[in-house]
Formats: sequence, structure tokens, C-alpha cells
Amino acid sequence: MNGDVDTNNNIKPLISNGAKNHQRRRRASSQPSAAPTRPCQTQSFSRDIGHAAAETYLVTSLSFTLLRYLGVGYRWITRLVALGCYALLLMPGFLQVAFYYFFSSQVQRSVVYGDQPRNRLDLYLPANSDEPKPVVIFVTGGAWIIGYKAWGSLLGLQLAERDIIVACVDYRNFPQGTISDMVKDASQGISFVCNHIAEYGGDPNRIYLMGQSAGAHISACALLDQAIKESESEKGESITWSVSQIKAYFGLSGGIMEGEKSLQQFSPEVKIQDSSIREAVSRLPPITLFHGTSDYSIPSDASKTFVEALQRAGAQAKLVLYEGKTHTDLFLQDPLRGGKDELFDHLVAVIHAGDNEALAKDAKAPPRRRLVPEFLLKLARKISPF
Repeated sequence: MNGDVDTNNNIKPLISNGAKNHQRRRRASSQPSAAPTRPCQTQSFSRDIGHAAAETYLVTSLSFTLLRYLGVGYRWITRLVALGCYALLLMPGFLQVAFYYFFSSQVQRSVVYGDQPRNRLDLYLPANSDEPKPVVIFVTGGAWIIGYKAWGSLLGLQLAERDIIVACVDYRNFPQGTISDMVKDASQGISFVCNHIAEYGGDPNRIYLMGQSAGAHISACALLDQAIKESESEKGESITWSVSQIKAYFGLSGGIMEGEKSLQQFSPEVKIQDSSIREAVSRLPPITLFHGTSDYSIPSDASKTFVEALQRAGAQAKLVLYEGKTHTDLFLQDPLRGGKDELFDHLVAVIHAGDNEALAKDAKAPPRRRLVPEFLLKLARKISPF
């Protein structure tokens, strides 16, 4: 998503691309505190409706925040109309995913992981709980302004069907917080998952980190910052999670910072070129970046230059390009289409690598269900403001 915001951190979505446990704060806002086991769905229908209304209000307020920063003019009006039409065309799929998000017993919403108002995460749990499951920590995009944990519900739904737990981490957006606040929140959410996911049926030895768009930038910053902290741990800084707990990092259609001051502090691409942190870079897990070649919101050169910088610094990194895919194809249109999806299959294959039983199940898994008719997906792609 395009949009410029002038803050102390010069946010601008352009290209350039367990240790000590903390006190558990696991009370979910949608239900009272309970023992750390997978819950039965005991909420009343009216309580679920109230939660849905509260979530809808937050999403609406985030949308108006975005519109306020976009400014007024012909370009704003055309993009607003395009956004509205785009959402309407994909509404059949959005409604199905929303019903799953609000009413499925496999979704545990708004688990508290920190002290800030947006320090919440959603957990998408597989129906099968016979053994510990691999985990994907997902940081959603939203132009650093309208990021929200529910944006990951489609990914959570589909990965949970393949016996993978997904934790979608919410974080403060501008103007609630600066980039440093967003990175801090993401790191705190990652720490919670690393230290507590076993209580929800997750395997703490199989945790993967993933981010999309602005979320890819934020999660990459959190990962690199943690590696730097660990390399300097002899200075006495407290460590609540370790980079070694992350088996791999996936970045989808990610961007980085613009502005000289912010570029030095919040651009992973620039930071890894600092020879003084080469030891920290060596701690990073395998990194795979995914990008569509027809992404005009954040062109694929952003991922290309980041991967090249990672490789020069000695990190294990690779880039997977999808010819003709836009900023939203990989994350929205393709998953809503159902059936075979190269990106989804790639993620599942990496996560289940070495697990012959899981791979056998994947081979027999039915095609993903189509959520939106093809003609609506094609129309949405043509008018997408992204």
C-alpha cells in the first residue's frame, strides 16, 4: 500500500529494502483467564457478537486514520473509490474468513503478550492436537499505519488446515507509536510465542517467523536487533528469546525505510553492511524473500537488493520471484482463489521438511477451497489500488 507519513522515523513505504522467561500475561480479551490449555468455545453468542463489533470499530477507525494521512485531492478520491470497489469484489471471501475468525473454536483471539493497548496476538490452532505442531509467527502489513492482526486470518485458516499453528502479532501503528515502538512490540510478541507456545500445543523447536509488506520490514528489524543483542549479551542486556529459536524467516513483498537517519537505524539492508555486527549476522536463520515482479507498491528490487546485501554479509538468504504477481496477488487473490498455490506450497514444504508423516498428509491433502469466483478476482486485480 502506498502512502507517506512524516514522523520522527521518516516512515515511507518505498523500496531500498529459552532464556529468561518473562511474566506470563495470557489473559485473552474475549474470555476470562484460564489454565494454559487449548480452550473449549464457551463464549456466548452475544459475547462473540460484541467482540465482533469492537473489532469492526477498530478496523473502521484504522481506515479513517489512513484516509486522513493520504490527503485530499483527485488521486485520493480515485484511490478511495478503487479501494472500496476492490473490497466489494472480494467480499464473498472476506465474509467467509470473518465468520471463521469470529466464531471458530480454533481461533483464540487477542491473547495478551505485553502492557501496551495493541500488545495482542491471535492464535490459529489446528483441529488435530495429537502432537506438538510447528508454528509460524506472522507480522501483518498495513503501510505502518493500518497494520492489524486480523489481516493474517486467511493465512492462519489455511496453514491451520495443514497442522501448522499461526500466531498473528498485533503492534502499535503510527501515530500510536514510532517505528522503534513497532519493532519493540513485534519482538515482545515473538518472545511470548517462543516462551509460551508449548502451552497451546506448539513445538518450541519448530518456530518460523514471517512478515508481509510493512510487517516484513518490522519483523526483519526485530530479528536483526535480537541478533545484535545476543552478540553483545556480555554487556548484561536481558534476553527473553533467542534468534536460534527461529528455524527460518520468510519475508513477503517487504519494503524498508527512507531518510538518512531512519535508514541507518531501521533499514536491515543498511545495518547488515556494518562490519561491526558481522558476528550478529552470522546468527541469523535461513532467510527467504518472496516478491511479485509486478508489485508497484513495493517493487521487487527492494527484496533483490536486500538479499544481495544479506549474502555479501555472509547470511544464508535467497529470493523467490513470482512473474507477473502484484502486491496483493500473493497474499490475497491467490489464497482466495484456492487450489494450487506456489507460495503456499513452498511455505508448507519448508515447514514440514524432515517430517515424513506431515509430508505424506500434504501430498494427500485436498485442494484449498475457492472463496471468490474467478471473474471477481480478475476484476479486483484490475482495479486494485495496490
